[in-house]
Order: sequence, then structure tokens, then C-alpha cells
Amino acid sequence: MLLPPGPAPWPLVRNLPHLLNNKPTFRWIHGFMKEMNTEIACIQLGNVHVIPVTSPEISKEFLKKHDAVFASRPITKASEYSSVEQWRNGEKKEAEDLLDVFISVKDSNGEPLLSVAEIKAQCTELMLAAVDNPSNAIEWALAEMINQPRVLGEAVEEIDRVVGKERLAQESDFQQLNYVKACIKEAFRLHPIAPFNLPHVSNADAIVAGYFIPKGSHVLLSRLGLGRNPRIWEEPLIFNPERHLSASRAQGVDLNEQDLRLISFSTGRRGCTGIAFGSAMTVMLLVRLLQGFTWSPPPGQEEIDLSESRNNLFLAKPLHALAKPRLHSSLYPLH
Repeated sequence: MLLPPGPAPWPLVRNLPHLLNNKPTFRWIHGFMKEMNTEIACIQLGNVHVIPVTSPEISKEFLKKHDAVFASRPITKASEYSSVEQWRNGEKKEAEDLLDVFISVKDSNGEPLLSVAEIKAQCTELMLAAVDNPSNAIEWALAEMINQPRVLGEAVEEIDRVVGKERLAQESDFQQLNYVKACIKEAFRLHPIAPFNLPHVSNADAIVAGYFIPKGSHVLLSRLGLGRNPRIWEEPLIFNPERHLSASRAQGVDLNEQDLRLISFSTGRRGCTGIAFGSAMTVMLLVRLLQGFTWSPPPGQEEIDLSESRNNLFLAKPLHALAKPRLHSSLYPLH
């Protein structure tokens, strides 16, 4: 059973079995908070261990892939990590990709800043964070835009005006593609990759916005609650990219939200280290899809089904759409 609200101003939940029996838990938590008319809640779980999402077996397989990449560079000296050795013995001097940047970075004494294990960890985090979040946002953005031909047309018109049809869009074009970035930011707002941000632990008692946060608390920000908060966003359940243009007219649209009105890549000292990398990947993916193809619902279907999966925040049904080339055939890779 749920207990009544605890010491003001905290609604307090102590019954772990009740919490776990109401799956998916994140929907139950948000429903409970809405029922209690509160934007903050305390959930006491006792001595509960947090189980990592990635199992040891999956981690080992992932690292095997990294080993293959480390050893794939042309070498003049046999080594388990040939690319690292090339930098360490001076055979290689110019960075070709992200891996080379990690290998070549040095500390104030001119020594390698990162070990092989640390480089692998950084690459793993960047790959996991930079693939799932952007791909989810683009799938939702494209689905929403296909159902709103006006929005889709505005984005395509901007790309044609800035880039044209004689070449493919490049990263140097991104600064001028604010409407496209607004579409992406709206997808991050309305359709976050996960219901909560990664947990952070308070290292001291604190008061935030009038709420007492005890030392040792695991604090989770609700991506869902922030992005769909009706006190912050007008018509929060409507996909409306224009809302981000008016707020960013002077400096352009930034996919990262510093004011925490939504969470795209997190913020602050514990924010995502791959914000620039993830932002560039996300914009490039949507720009190339819109520039290269004309999009519409599949034959016999009037619009895309935007139903949300009950167990997560993904589309209930994977996106299926009709894509027709709109550029000269020479601009499409043959393989």
C-alpha cells in the first residue's frame, strides 16, 4: 500500500514490491506524481543494488570489437594495439579520426594522457550515447514531420536554400540550418530516449527550489516531465519546431538546453561529454535524409502511426515510410 505524503514537501513512497509490481515503473511513477499534484517525490528503496544495464557478456563482446579497430591500422611493427604504438613511437603524427585524437592527446608533461583501457572506455561511452539518442530522435522527428507536410516542406526548403541540390550537406552548413535543428530539438523535447536522466548522488544536504534534498539521495531528473511540462511549454504534446526558433533567434538553435526546460544531452559538470559529437551526428543524419529523399507514408496509409510503446518511449511500431530520391543519381553512393 502507498503511504500518505511524508514530511512536507515530499510525497513519500516506501513499498518496493508495490513499486516493482506496477510496470513499467517509470509510467507508474509519473502517474503517481500527477495524482499527488507534485513535481518532486521521494522513493525510499532501502538497501537495493542498482543492476547495470549492460551485462558483463555484452561488455566483453563490445570490447572485442574495439580490439579489432585498434589492431586494424597499417603497421610496421607487430603489436596488439598497433594504432597506439604508431603514435607512441612517432610513426604517426596526424589524426585521421576520433580514435587517433584520443591516442595522441598528451598531458602537461608531454606524456600520453589516456591509457588503452581509458581510450576504450571513452570510445564505448561515446558510441553508446551517440548512436541510441540521435537515432531515436531522428526516427521520431521524421515520423512527426511526415504527418505534418508543412513542417517537412519548411525543413526541405531551408536545406535547398542553404545547401542546394548540386552537393550533399556538410557540417559547415549546420549553422544556417536552424529550422532543421529546431525539428530535432522538438523531437528531443517531446520524445526523449529515456524517461529519466542518469542518477546523480547529492554529497551534502541541500535545498533546491524550496525542497530539502538529504545527503546521499539519488536524484533523477525526469526527461519526460521536463519536456512535457504544461507550465513551461504551450500545448506540450504537439510537435511544433517553431517554439525553439523564437527562443533562439539571436544565436541560432542549440540542441543542448542549458536552462533544463528539456534534456537532450544533459548539462553541467556531469553532463554528456559527447554533446558536440552527438549533435553533429544527429543533424547530419536528418539533413541527409531530408535532402536526399522525398518522404511520405507507405502506399495505402494516410499517416504514420505515432503511438508510443507502453514499455519504453520508442515508437510502438518501427517507422515505415516511402522514400523517393530527389537529387541527381551521381550524388548517391553506389555501395
